[in-house]
Amino acid sequence: MPEVKRRQNERLIVILIIGVIALNYPLLSLFSKVKLIFGIPVLYFYLFTVWTVFIGCVALVLEKTTSSPLIIPSPKPEKAE
Repeated sequence: MPEVKRRQNERLIVILIIGVIALNYPLLSLFSKVKLIFGIPVLYFYLFTVWTVFIGCVALVLEKTTSSPLIIPSPKPEKAE
């Protein structure tokens, strides 16, 4: 089990680093244009898209490692009277 936790922590750290880089100044300046995508300014569209992908990746990593196999209880035998 410690191996799974260590791998999960490593993946979360990588996602955090990528998220910080994606939401930092040099990349944000590329998207600060006066253009619209679906009626939304490009910068806002980029920010919300990156934020949504970031949350999705974190949820995927946490769900993948914490999910347990489905256990189906066996039916109880009925008592004969």
